[in-house]
Amino acid sequence: MTQHLYLLTGGSRGMGLAIAEQLLQKDNFLICISRNTQASLTVHAQKMGAQLQQWSHDLTEGANASAALKQWLANQAPGEFQSATLINNAGVIPNIVPLSQADPHNLAMALRVGLEAPMQLCAAFLSATENWQVPRKVVNISSGLGRRAMASQAGYCAAKAGLDHFTRCLALEEALKPNGAKVSALAPGVIDTDMQVQLRGASAEKFPDQAGFQQLKATGMLTSPADAAKRILDYLARPDFGSNPVSDVRDA
Repeated sequence: MTQHLYLLTGGSRGMGLAIAEQLLQKDNFLICISRNTQASLTVHAQKMGAQLQQWSHDLTEGANASAALKQWLANQAPGEFQSATLINNAGVIPNIVPLSQADPHNLAMALRVGLEAPMQLCAAFLSATENWQVPRKVVNISSGLGRRAMASQAGYCAAKAGLDHFTRCLALEEALKPNGAKVSALAPGVIDTDMQVQLRGASAEKFPDQAGFQQLKATGMLTSPADAAKRILDYLARPDFGSNPVSDVRDA
């Protein structure tokens, strides 16, 4: 029992890739679950002497990924790892239009990746590790838009609000268990990723807040993916992690 187990979704690009890179240390075992694998992570893992597995799963079919995760965890000895952590990071923005113009299939995809899959993966992780006598944590990467409404972002806002609220429910459940997991829906701040590019490039006519996102970029208010990843992992390591089921990396 020398390694810490980390399970990360959406680790092939953006902030997720930065989290994966920072987790690839010799005392960590990292499993990345993404639609696509990332060759640079394999190279980085070899360089760092870390153990890495990359699982290719489409998280619009989260039941398949969660079944694979549950089976893999069931095959591990309970004392194999010093700790186990699930980081639900994957998410997508549906088309940036008013809900009255939304495509139902596009909307369903965003809700499945952003809310349904994290719930399914949490269920699999917590069920399979319930008898592990080691610290267990769940980090659901949330957003300020789960706590603040925005026009033409109903799908994304709803997914993140749902993520926050199911994490609150999860915290209540785990608190009743002798070795319950510590859980938090964590907002990472405003980050310079492809998602920001989408928001800045949206139609101003259909997205009233477009100019505000352009201003964030122009005034240097965006955090780099690497800095955001470090803040998330630092928050995860805090001794009071889980004391607030809905939190923000900028919390004191």
